[in-house]
Amino acid sequence: MRADLNQGLIDFLAASPTPFHATASLARRLEEAGYQRLDERDAWRTEAGGRYYVTRNDSSLIAFKLGRNAPLEHGLRLVGAHTDSPCLRVKPNPELARQGYWQLGVEVYGGALFAPWFDRDLSLAGRVTFRLAGKVESRLIDFRAPIAVIPNLAIHLNREANQGWPINAQNELPPILAQLAAGETRDFRDLLGEQLQNEHGIIADAILDYELSFYDTQRAAVVGLGGEFIAGARLDNLLSCYAGLEALLTSGDEQSAVLVCTDHEEVGSCSACGADGPFLEQTLRRLLPEGDAFVRVIQRSLLVSADNAHGVHPNYADKHDGNHGPQLNGGPVIKVNSNQRYATSSETAGFFRHLCLENEVPVQSFVTRSDMGCGSTIGPLTASQLGVRTVDIGLPTFAMHSIRELAGSQDLRYLAKVLSAFYESIELP
Repeated sequence: MRADLNQGLIDFLAASPTPFHATASLARRLEEAGYQRLDERDAWRTEAGGRYYVTRNDSSLIAFKLGRNAPLEHGLRLVGAHTDSPCLRVKPNPELARQGYWQLGVEVYGGALFAPWFDRDLSLAGRVTFRLAGKVESRLIDFRAPIAVIPNLAIHLNREANQGWPINAQNELPPILAQLAAGETRDFRDLLGEQLQNEHGIIADAILDYELSFYDTQRAAVVGLGGEFIAGARLDNLLSCYAGLEALLTSGDEQSAVLVCTDHEEVGSCSACGADGPFLEQTLRRLLPEGDAFVRVIQRSLLVSADNAHGVHPNYADKHDGNHGPQLNGGPVIKVNSNQRYATSSETAGFFRHLCLENEVPVQSFVTRSDMGCGSTIGPLTASQLGVRTVDIGLPTFAMHSIRELAGSQDLRYLAKVLSAFYESIELP
């Protein structure tokens, strides 16, 4: 089972180079499992036992199955994750011609580690908006092939490189796509038009706009002498999206279950389709009773906010609190912060710990050092927007926000197992 899950994750990561593609990948799996797509612009007709999903901005998705047990009596079981990851995104007017090379200007999305982006085989993917026969349309594109690279400066020309040097995002991160002949110019929108034709058979009248990200073409892989690890891009947080999906699809139908995968977490979630926006509440209000009954359902519900946790790195163990160093392959991590950077309470932590023990899943704890700042997740944002009790958890990883992260190959099975048990749990605290 571990090998099948890990290979499924590897395939999911390969098919999901951007939040748009991740959402499309999730939607495909849901439809194959019998989930019906709903359009936010239409009137909804749902029924007990039904399975549905809805997307917003092509980059966020909420899937739900209405269980046989009424939500008013038994509440909802929600799992939340996010579809976006730190990356380099192409600017609106990106063309650069420098020293006979064609480059593209990029903007850093989220808190990316810059150095790992150098000397990687990069491709480009995302959403393109165009005009066709007088109408505005959009499609997803993915070049797939390695079409760009950001070469390092040789050590001979940067003798201080190994002493640490600040990377200037404006000057040092534009990827090289091609060499230019003397006097030659290239138009990025022409390139997008060619890709649109090659991938979709569409000859657009004009390329109007785009949201495109560079990504590493190297596939994720199981690594280590004993296959102990998974190395790959976008483990934060597509790993949790995938585990949540697997749990939703394999859990029973007694309880009402919700999977929430939203965009823009890496930049604060403040958007129409982010966790700090109205997407989840608007969706639930269309599914649940109104007024007093809606509040009663929410207060009987619980959210598991699943995002990655910092595993204790053997080379940097002093970056962790001595009593809170999560180990890769040691199971899910309950994340705690007294200043509400995580939304975990003793009640919700106790419930999740009990759930792990009942299902023979090892469980760990994380709290940041008292002299260091703490990151955050969609947990506190969703809790404050919806008023739902929340526990923040995640799988331990190394190199978070690198172009290639590392997680434990056993942990995915643990997370999928406990999330499936959560979706099936009879009683919530």
